[in-house]
Amino acid sequence: MRGMSRNSHHDGPGPSQRQLRVGETVRRALSEILARGDIHDPDLNRLSITVGEVRTSPDLKVATAFVLPLGGQGQDVVVELLARNRAELRRMIGKKLGLKYTPDLRFRIDETFDRMDETRRLFNQDDVRRDVEE
Repeated sequence: MRGMSRNSHHDGPGPSQRQLRVGETVRRALSEILARGDIHDPDLNRLSITVGEVRTSPDLKVATAFVLPLGGQGQDVVVELLARNRAELRRMIGKKLGLKYTPDLRFRIDETFDRMDETRRLFNQDDVRRDVEE
């Protein structure tokens, strides 16, 4: 394990089944809370936010939610608003899921949609399409 960081999600065999299960459970709960506007922050309730994925740390103490505002506009504001309401969101998720320990929440912009758009753009280039079809 020399030279490898324990926290990188690229090291080792990948997330455990438990990490995946807790991450998906937190993702669903967070999505539902945001969709229903249950938070006491009107600025956050005004926004439509997609929660694409939630990754948990191996010890399940930290959950990183990958989010994207509808239309992709105001990404920095969304992350800031979610971070500002982190404690309330965590409390609501814990109550909803009945977990013994609710992970601390972190928020990042979900860039998978940008990568998919870029991949589509590349595959639509004439020279790439010609190489793929051969």
